Amino acid sequence: MPNAVFYCSYNLKKGAVVSDFLQASENLNNEYISKQKGYISWKQLADGDTWVDFLTFETMEDVKNFEAKSDNAGELAKKFYSFINLNSCKVQYLLVERSYGE
Repeated sequence: MPNAVFYCSYNLKKGAVVSDFLQASENLNNEYISKQKGYISWKQLADGDTWVDFLTFETMEDVKNFEAKSDNAGELAKKFYSFINLNSCKVQYLLVERSYGE
């Protein structure tokens, strides 16, 4: 069964401090996301104002369960989302068809 990806592109709010955002991301990952069933990795990508969260899980079911339970992250999630312009979010669920290297 192929791995699955939660892909979300977004913009940070005006005035957001990137180092604070990345610290909030690391805290969320270390204390919540990395403990979710099927979690493999989380890559954060940036190009100018556009940011992308690229989370890889073992299965599409794991991705969907992660999304459904994302509110359970409580204060960690609130802190993370406080940096993001939520109106700019675009989410996709993708299957990994092939992977070359890491």
